[in-house]
Amino acid sequence: MRTYEEIVAGILEIPRFTTKNKLEHTKELLCRLGNPQDGFKIIHVAGSNGKGSVCAYIDSVLRAAGKRTGLFTSPHLIYIEERFAVDGKSCARQEFIEASERVRSAVESMVQQGMPHPTFFEYIFAVGMVIFARYQAEFVILETGLGGRLDATNIVAHPILTVITSISLEHTELLGDTIPEIAAEKAGIIKPGVPVIYDASVPEAGRVIEAFARRKGCRVYPVFPDKVKILLNTGKMIAFSYNSGYDDTVTKFEIPFGAPYQARNAAVALEAVNRLACYADISTEKIQKGFAGVNWKGRMQQVDTDVYFDGAHNADGIEKLLEAVRQVANLPGILLFSMVKEKDYLRTAEYLLCHGNWEEIVVTSVPGTRGIDSHTLAGIFVQTAQVHQQKVRITQIEDIEEAYQYALSLKKPGQPLFCAGSLYLIGELERIAGGME
Repeated sequence: MRTYEEIVAGILEIPRFTTKNKLEHTKELLCRLGNPQDGFKIIHVAGSNGKGSVCAYIDSVLRAAGKRTGLFTSPHLIYIEERFAVDGKSCARQEFIEASERVRSAVESMVQQGMPHPTFFEYIFAVGMVIFARYQAEFVILETGLGGRLDATNIVAHPILTVITSISLEHTELLGDTIPEIAAEKAGIIKPGVPVIYDASVPEAGRVIEAFARRKGCRVYPVFPDKVKILLNTGKMIAFSYNSGYDDTVTKFEIPFGAPYQARNAAVALEAVNRLACYADISTEKIQKGFAGVNWKGRMQQVDTDVYFDGAHNADGIEKLLEAVRQVANLPGILLFSMVKEKDYLRTAEYLLCHGNWEEIVVTSVPGTRGIDSHTLAGIFVQTAQVHQQKVRITQIEDIEEAYQYALSLKKPGQPLFCAGSLYLIGELERIAGGME
């Protein structure tokens, strides 16, 4: 049997020699593994922003209600096992090794018979399903990778819930150039008769989702932002209420985050768990316990005094980041920033400069081939600052650890440092700062 390091290296090498396959290919792979996905009660989650957070809330509530859960999310921050959480913890390394070897055997058989090799995401999706089956998970919260309609996770035929989080322009080269086009790709995970919960903050996306749901005969449960009321925000904790409109009960919930967008994510999760009454006895007290105890790294995560990590990765995410920054910062802050190539970094730079309050922006590079190099990104920030007459110092440092230490050295007492732009950046910073166990 290969070592853990050999297995991880092999999986990470997959994108170099594979291309996107049809869903039938993923079905074939899972069939050869015994269709483990058919043994779970699956909650399928898609969206542009907030997917991971909504998944984490639902998972935490189900665990508080005494249910065994599997949580499949991406990307990982440090260790690949983070993608496969069982009962709130990354799966055991040995379980990952054994599941990976089983998937590898099935893949080798397919390739020998002339079928293409699975993509990276197909492969790890299969690994996750094998792991969850071994742990005998009852509920699996399944986050899509990219889009929805053609995503490998969309081979799941009978989820018990479909959840669609906020929609924004992202991956336009693959998903479409408009909000309705992207919403249609996300809505592609909707299955006949399966209830649909969705973030209704973008009306043009909501209309598409509602139309898809009607054609599939699904009940819909929109979560409108004006139904979410923040009662208290300490910067580390938010107390909020949510009025669904289905009853007159308005209960207070607390979440261990200071970013206002997290209250909206929690409301989407709340609407989802309220639809699970026929599958689990989930009292209000269990929901409150689950929300209060949720742990989700890299989402306005305070790692030290006035130091925050946030994986905002597109223009809509950056807008929500700045909303959170205004909640916790009263003076100009330091920003450490990087992005991957396929994101709209031109629009993002403009938004950060024109709507943020920064003393200095430190630009670095995301590791690997996906990251835009720091020289190019810094040049975009400098040009954008000049065009919009924003007097902000822009500093370029290629090495992430060096950039982080420099940003820390700039920080005055009481001055905030925000590190954002990509979860890949946050993963490297978690490793450097020791933010994860």
